[in-house]
Parts: sequence; structure tokens; C-alpha cells
Amino acid sequence: MTRITHTVDATLMTPGRLATKIAGLLMGKHKPDYQPYSDCGDLVKVINVAKLKLNPKRLAKTEYKHHTLHPGGLRRTLAKDFTPAEIMRKTVNNMLPKNKLRIRMLKRLTIQ
Repeated sequence: MTRITHTVDATLMTPGRLATKIAGLLMGKHKPDYQPYSDCGDLVKVINVAKLKLNPKRLAKTEYKHHTLHPGGLRRTLAKDFTPAEIMRKTVNNMLPKNKLRIRMLKRLTIQ
């Protein structure tokens, strides 16, 4: 299997629409031999992430939650505390399948 490097320009795109495109490329859904249980996706390089179209009102109210598995261990952080690259990585992470292949797919994502 050969992996192709795709370069995606993030200029004036919203994070959700861009993440769906990136997640499809990482999973390999654009290939005719796609199988959900195999890792057949390509490499993705995202450029101009600083020029993402981010809504300030949405950044102020979007929360990322994480639980430490201890009592009272819910940690909340707002999206405005993250850089555009971190927001993009979290968005793509949430759109990938929740299995062992997710880590491999995220390693093929490069954000600049």
C-alpha cells in the first residue's frame, strides 16, 4: 500500500468542515479498497492553520472536558485557551473512529 501526502490549506475554513475532509483522508475513505478495520489512509499536511475562520463567541463557550477518573476529577478548559493548531488536532481527533487505529491515524497528521 502506498501512502500519498495530501496538503490541505486551512485559509478561511471553519474547523469542523476542514476536520471532516482531513478525517476522511486519514481513514482512507477516498480509496476504492477502503475497509473500516484496516489502516489504509494517507498522510495529511495542513498549512495556514493560523488563518482558520474561528468565531470568537463560539470559542468563548466551547468547552473541552476531561475526567481524571477520580471523584470530582472533571476538568474543563475553554477553546479560547488553545492555539488554532491544538483546536484543529482536537477536532480531527473527535472525528476519527474510537478504536486502536485512531493513534496511528493521528501520527500521520502534520499541522503547521
